[in-house]
Amino acid sequence: QVQLVESGGGSVQAGGSLRLSCVASRLTYSAYCMYWFRQAPGKEREGVGFIPTYGTTNYADSVKGRFTISRDNAKNTLYLQMNSQKPEDTAVYYCAAKRDYCNDRYVGMDYWGKGTQVTISS
Repeated sequence: QVQLVESGGGSVQAGGSLRLSCVASRLTYSAYCMYWFRQAPGKEREGVGFIPTYGTTNYADSVKGRFTISRDNAKNTLYLQMNSQKPEDTAVYYCAAKRDYCNDRYVGMDYWGKGTQVTISS
């Protein structure tokens, strides 16, 4: 069965950086648009950004200019580089895969990872 496994979460101080990874297995990785989501305590899950196989990466306004999404199709791996982190970035971060075309409504995901915790202290 398809698996998405996130790693790289942890605790850092405000202003610091973390790099998350998401390794996908048992799917044709290049056929999927890849997403990052996050869910903070007591809040709904929100889209962070997405990256098509080829084309322009898209970011939520809250992370634009601080976060960078990339993918290595040869390694079936998605990345999220987070810089200049803020306490409000504290959340569980999830990767997700949507077959074929990306959409900026962040709906219609086919597969989800189990998440990795990111904690930013002030």
